[in-house]
Amino acid sequence: MKQDINIIPVVQGDPSSKLDESQLPDVLPVLALRNAAIFPGTVFPITIGREKSIRLIQDAEEHDFFIGAVPQTDVTVEDPGAEDLYSYGTVCRILKTLEMPDGTLTAILQAFRRIQIDTIVGMDPYITARVYYLHDRSYSSSTPDIKAISESVKDKAMQVLRSSNLGSRESIGALKAIDNFEFLVNFVATTIDVENFKEKMELLQYDDLKVRAMKLLTVLDVQVQLMKLKQDINQKVKSDIDQQQREYYLNSQLRTIQEELGMDDAEDVDKFRERATKKKWPKEIGEAFEKELAKLQKHNPNSPDYSVQYNYLDFMLQLPWDEVSIDNLDLKHAQDVLDEDHYGLDTVKDRIIEYLAVLKLKGNMKSPILCLAGPPGVGKTSLGKSIARALGRKYVRISLGGMHDEAEIRGHRKTYVGALPGRILNGIARAGTSNPVIVLDEIDKLGADFKGDPSSALLEALDPEQNSTFHDNYLDLDYDLSKVMFITTANSTSPVQPALLDRMELINVSGYLAEEKMEIAKNFLLPKQLKEHGIDSKSLKISAAGLKAIIDEYTHESGVRGLEKQIAKIARVTAKKIALEQEYPTTIKPEHLKEYLGLPTNFHDMQKGNEAPGVVTGLAWTQMGGEILFVESSVSAGKGVMTMTGNLGDVMKESATIAYQYIKAHPEMARMDSKTFAEKDIHVHVPEGATPKDGPSAGITMVTSMVSALRAESIKKGIAMTGEMTLRGRVLPVGGIKEKILAAKRAGVTTIVISEENRKDVEDIKEIYVKGLCFHYVKTIDEVIDFVF
Repeated sequence: MKQDINIIPVVQGDPSSKLDESQLPDVLPVLALRNAAIFPGTVFPITIGREKSIRLIQDAEEHDFFIGAVPQTDVTVEDPGAEDLYSYGTVCRILKTLEMPDGTLTAILQAFRRIQIDTIVGMDPYITARVYYLHDRSYSSSTPDIKAISESVKDKAMQVLRSSNLGSRESIGALKAIDNFEFLVNFVATTIDVENFKEKMELLQYDDLKVRAMKLLTVLDVQVQLMKLKQDINQKVKSDIDQQQREYYLNSQLRTIQEELGMDDAEDVDKFRERATKKKWPKEIGEAFEKELAKLQKHNPNSPDYSVQYNYLDFMLQLPWDEVSIDNLDLKHAQDVLDEDHYGLDTVKDRIIEYLAVLKLKGNMKSPILCLAGPPGVGKTSLGKSIARALGRKYVRISLGGMHDEAEIRGHRKTYVGALPGRILNGIARAGTSNPVIVLDEIDKLGADFKGDPSSALLEALDPEQNSTFHDNYLDLDYDLSKVMFITTANSTSPVQPALLDRMELINVSGYLAEEKMEIAKNFLLPKQLKEHGIDSKSLKISAAGLKAIIDEYTHESGVRGLEKQIAKIARVTAKKIALEQEYPTTIKPEHLKEYLGLPTNFHDMQKGNEAPGVVTGLAWTQMGGEILFVESSVSAGKGVMTMTGNLGDVMKESATIAYQYIKAHPEMARMDSKTFAEKDIHVHVPEGATPKDGPSAGITMVTSMVSALRAESIKKGIAMTGEMTLRGRVLPVGGIKEKILAAKRAGVTTIVISEENRKDVEDIKEIYVKGLCFHYVKTIDEVIDFVF
């Protein structure tokens, strides 16, 4: 914005110029000033650009009348009104005017006395106002305190002038020559350039010159501090620039010396270029590499940027790009390898064989993205290694448990100190091929915080439609992940982001039967532990009865991890006996287990036979697999109140309430009338009390338990049940059927009561899992009651 008024202070004028107040009119035309305040006794040349202001100056010069010079409150206002002016100013007379070549007018004003605006009288052709004339309380310049104040004002003002553009030798000399206290204060107040214009306007309001001088010293002191700060900043910037120029000069000299001595970075560049000729990468990647290599040549080998660029180019060359391993398409070999390493898990094995079959027929196919979900210890993670061995591919495992930084997946920008590529590209670089098997372990344990959400970053990597152009922040180039076979593992899919789960092919891996565990222990776990403990296969064997006892009495799991630990403990005790040359049994039988493993630790996972009224066996699903639970009910005389214990969750409490209300509405199922039922209190307990429990699948179990207690009649032996119940008595389907069936078999259950809508889930389970079990399908709770009693 072009300023209309540019003020240049002039050391002239007579501070003792006194006018008879009778000569001064009550109404003055007002000249609005921008960013300027004129104090009494000073003479100023001002440049004027506004039409109203030019007309005012011309009229005042022609008719020789006084004007009021009043600052604007807002300098951006082009046509100021009454609300845009400060209330204080000075009365001035025009000494001379000059027309400038650019069309503006320069006028020299002499200020006489301070004024205060009372009211605005007119606005046309320029502002006119009724004013009061203000008197200053003056002091003798010869008194000691005034002399001290004068010297302080001069010192501070000269410091400011020396630091500013106004600090010429003439202006400083003129300042030293001022010996009138009143003129000194007014001159410095006008001359000084302050950061906050309101401070200058405050000085104009003071009647007492001594007070004005003291306030002026405060303003000058602030200006001195600001000037020093600006000088320090400018000096620091200049030093930084000088240092950069010095380093540039020295680096240029160093490069010349290195070239003369043969110590330049040409050797690194040549090595990179030689490695690049052996790479199979797309044309655009090659062009990007050459561009980055040219940047390396511009850096000094001793600068930090050189090592950043060097590491980046080295990583580009480490990536396999279009280099792939050749898949072994022998389906029989793949089946043999998978069977050799893992017992069961037929669904996963079939999916891998199907992929190989399509690959063999088509020759090219996007790799599947599988999610293996199941309880711990069933072989999800180790299955990835077996798949890689079956396909003849490299194997990479990335643990996601506890990861909460998005950069772990996508990498950091290479410009950051200590920047690294993401775990996925880093794993591919280690594998050396673009089609490894990558196991993303524990995908349900991902976290998220202010650093980002890693599960969201995985959306691109695990989407077959997008991962052909995966973008890593460190590489900053698209990389094709479509050839990678991703296998993720999870104990539960509920924490996994729905959009991420939708991109994967979910395969549920359930737990093992006791018979399967025995086969796994005999064919996999025992030989592995014997090898790890250096024991000959003839020196230690475990009988079938011994294995079954270990499984039933010392483990409580869906997988085989705990079973392996128990076998390892037997191997360690045997190794100790061999080392001490003690006698030991070569075949471990049930009677030896107490010596080797201690007392049995698992008693609660057996069905008690529902021998007491009010006790009914239910089936539950947990992340560890299936479990059985007992619902116990007792009846006492009371007022029809139901209480619940056993650390039950909200959903399970609601199931108990629905069961109670249904029986209350149909008391005939408990063989009593409404009046008798209203006189009974029912207490429902689900042991163990320290274990939290929740879910709707115990609905029919709770109804049966309450009816059994109210009838004082136990249900048939060997029965377990699972199913949600509505308030109308319908039995709804539930999930986790296979895990619940395994828990029932482990517990010795012979009959399972289940919803008719779960029939398809049971029929989908292999015969070996349901062998020895009888399923009774029901649609209503009445069918349940009719069957179990």
